Amino acid sequence: MRIETERLILKEINENHAEDILKIRSNVEINRFLKRNPPQTNYEALSFILTIKQRTANKETFYLGISLKNQTNLIGTICLYRFSEDRKEAEVGYELLPDYHRKGIMSEALKAVLNFGFNELYLDEILAFTNKFNENSKSLLLKHQFILEEGRKDEGFPENLVFSLRKNM
Repeated sequence: MRIETERLILKEINENHAEDILKIRSNVEINRFLKRNPPQTNYEALSFILTIKQRTANKETFYLGISLKNQTNLIGTICLYRFSEDRKEAEVGYELLPDYHRKGIMSEALKAVLNFGFNELYLDEILAFTNKFNENSKSLLLKHQFILEEGRKDEGFPENLVFSLRKNM
């Protein structure tokens, strides 16, 4: 799968992206708001890629690397995953190397993935969970008309806020 926008190419990741995935998923700034064990080696990044490829093949996730059109390296990732049983709801997740923050890149990628989710996967609702201190992420979601679900909790992650966006019926 591949999605092109004005400046970006969103593409499936593969084994050739191990170094990029290691750089993204082990970035201290990105991980400041996430609870995960970042990869320490290219081998661990490769293992992650193989897991994602399997989940993509099984349609459990749509996981895309983000690159600028004039570059082959990945600068971030964006995905739809945790689909509801009826496949009408999914969660969006994203990460972007700090050098590319505040340039509209994630906004452009998110717009394309929301369009894909609502118009090709026929989702009714897309959820996003973000740390309450992650101002960039909260601003991004609000810019794209996500609504803060005040009473909703992210089980096991008390620092997270839950946002949702429903398809315009």
